[in-house]
Amino acid sequence: MIYYQNDDILIRDLRDSDAQIISDGEVAQGWNPTVDKYNMRLRHQAEGKAFALAAEYRGNVAGYINVYPNSEWGAFGKTGYPEIVDFGVLEKYRQHGIGSALMDAAEAIAARYADTVYLGVGLHSGYGSAQRMYVKRGYIPDGSGVWYQDHICTPYAPCVNNDELVLYLSKKL
Repeated sequence: MIYYQNDDILIRDLRDSDAQIISDGEVAQGWNPTVDKYNMRLRHQAEGKAFALAAEYRGNVAGYINVYPNSEWGAFGKTGYPEIVDFGVLEKYRQHGIGSALMDAAEAIAARYADTVYLGVGLHSGYGSAQRMYVKRGYIPDGSGVWYQDHICTPYAPCVNNDELVLYLSKKL
């Protein structure tokens, strides 16, 4: 399915062939992904648990985003609110509106299911551009504080500033 299209950007369903392309692109920029993560998203899409989207920029796979209409995880897990999960644009394709187009598509999908959408964002500097984007789009902290390894991090508890240290944000649609 196509969710958005203009002269440069196409937002569509994630395909089997995209998994390796995205994984290879992330490895090339120094990340440590596995193709299994994208294959899991494809499986969840096939099972009807999620919408897995890919972005193309001038015909090249450039990014991805996933929407779980009734997520089981995070600050709003099992409440009926959709969660945006695992969103990224390959570095060489950034600053072309791809991230905004992916977020627009994800929010439109989420709006079919509830009036609120949420997401978790990492706290280390690698997430800086995402943090800024979410604030500009109207996302606010949910008030539960920092989460670490899928649980609320209690005050003064040890944690590591890695991809598992997140702040949950929500937005009224």
